[in-house]
Amino acid sequence: MFSIFDLAALLLTLSALFGWLNHRFLRLPHTIGLLVMGLAASLALIALDLAFPNQHLYEDLTQVLRQVDFTEVVMNGMLAFLLFAGAMSLDLRALRDRAWPVATLALLGTVISTGLVGGAFWAASQALGQAVPLPWALVFGALISPTDPVAVLATLKNVNVPEALEIEMQGEALFNDGIGIVLFTVLVAFAAGAGGEATSAGGVAKLLLHEAGGGLALGVATGYLAYCAMRAIDNFPVEVLITLALVAGTYALAQKLGASGPLAVVAAGLLVGDRAPRDAMSERTQGYVSALWTLVDEVLNSVLFLLIGLEVLVLRFAASGLALAACAVPIVLLARLAAVSAPLLVFRWGGYLSLRNVPFLTWAGVRGGISVALALSVPENPAKPTLLAATYAVVLFTIVVQGSTLGLVARRTLCGDQRDPTPGRDPAT
Repeated sequence: MFSIFDLAALLLTLSALFGWLNHRFLRLPHTIGLLVMGLAASLALIALDLAFPNQHLYEDLTQVLRQVDFTEVVMNGMLAFLLFAGAMSLDLRALRDRAWPVATLALLGTVISTGLVGGAFWAASQALGQAVPLPWALVFGALISPTDPVAVLATLKNVNVPEALEIEMQGEALFNDGIGIVLFTVLVAFAAGAGGEATSAGGVAKLLLHEAGGGLALGVATGYLAYCAMRAIDNFPVEVLITLALVAGTYALAQKLGASGPLAVVAAGLLVGDRAPRDAMSERTQGYVSALWTLVDEVLNSVLFLLIGLEVLVLRFAASGLALAACAVPIVLLARLAAVSAPLLVFRWGGYLSLRNVPFLTWAGVRGGISVALALSVPENPAKPTLLAATYAVVLFTIVVQGSTLGLVARRTLCGDQRDPTPGRDPAT
């Protein structure tokens, strides 16, 4: 039996090895390269096991990976630190200027996508003779519709896009998780037959207010407390420790209170990232804090994307569900297209969003570890293997195919329009 230290050592060693091989030979973006190499290694081991069934060549590694509770590691471990690192680097003033389009993409876009994906996935399952009940199809829509903030932020590091558009994408990815998780919670309760107040209109509104509103309020409160503490001293080791305590403490407290941990750490990160550098941290402290969170972001991203690639060793999918999983990819893409197009009708008069950005925003809808974690947390039922296969197919496609070609899409759809902007409209949007 591997200890926690052994597991950490194995994952860090594989991350470093695959990262070196990718940088030396493949030259893919770092996180995409790790996922691809992890997936390739997993498929190679499975192929060898099929060729030599008596050798059990990958049994030891599979047993190690089974000790990793992916949902627990992502949702109650890595996610808090990765979201805080992303929020710290986001320009709060620019985000306030784009508040309406960000809110619309995060809220309206997620709801629209959930309904469209759920309905289309249910129809496809009926057509293929692998009927998935409509409530569970809607659960799939809820877990796959929010863009993954970790995957989006990692992908944007390799793409040059206008600043205003980047702010919208980062803001949408950071905030739509709270909406998606509330929808997921409600729809799982409905699909599992719990029903009751949790699935009524009042129950949904109450849950949204408690989780999302409570999470944001908690994050602002703890973030301001941390900011005041940092402003009262000038000692970089203590201030660095305060930021670490802020993330872990805020996320843990949010879980105890039933509030949204992701939204809480995002709110705390935005507040500290905006105010602390101006009047609470010296230049020396800023350097150490920035270096720490850059390192945390890179290391955890590396391990997470490697885990996504290796997880195929643990997740066994029925061959009969692969056709439906393949259908899920275009379904999610078309739903994303509708979700980013709908806000144009809302903001057409204000010039906040532009039609020319729709192809890029559609292709930039990257999903990642959060979707896999939510799919794994679905209660056991006959539809779960199908939902897992579809989720994994979409996640791999969006990260590997969409993530690696997003720069090309940006150059083809954005650059020419920036030279000849629509009169009276922000050329970056």
